[in-house]
Amino acid sequence: MRIVLQRVSHASVDVDGMRLAAIDRGLLLLVGIAVEDVHVDLAKTARRIIDLRIFEDEDGKMNRSLRDINGAVLAVSQFTLYGDVSKGRRPSFVHAAPPEVAEPLFDVFVEALRAECADVQTGKFGAKMAVRLENDGPVTLSLEVAA
Repeated sequence: MRIVLQRVSHASVDVDGMRLAAIDRGLLLLVGIAVEDVHVDLAKTARRIIDLRIFEDEDGKMNRSLRDINGAVLAVSQFTLYGDVSKGRRPSFVHAAPPEVAEPLFDVFVEALRAECADVQTGKFGAKMAVRLENDGPVTLSLEVAA
């Protein structure tokens, strides 16, 4: 599982010109799922993300977690995180889980996030989405999760 995590002032996702979700201060998660991710501990991963100390305290130090600031999460599935561009000019997505595998795992991950955080919103799995964000910091982290 690959997650690109961005600390945001606000973020939103639209499909076909319609707003599906929007958050204020919190985290935008771009989530890629690989075939072998059926063995990943999704609850542990959700807790780890919610408890990452990447929000600033009163001294400007990254000492607060999403839980500490009562922030929100916008989770967006993104199979292109498993795009391999090492050969040729067109990405290969052979390492990305097919939709029938990825969608149920993404849904379980979102439920695990919701168990840890009151405000968790998502895009629409498999849809062409317009994701807008204002990166706060900017703070962007990449998380590789293995079984």
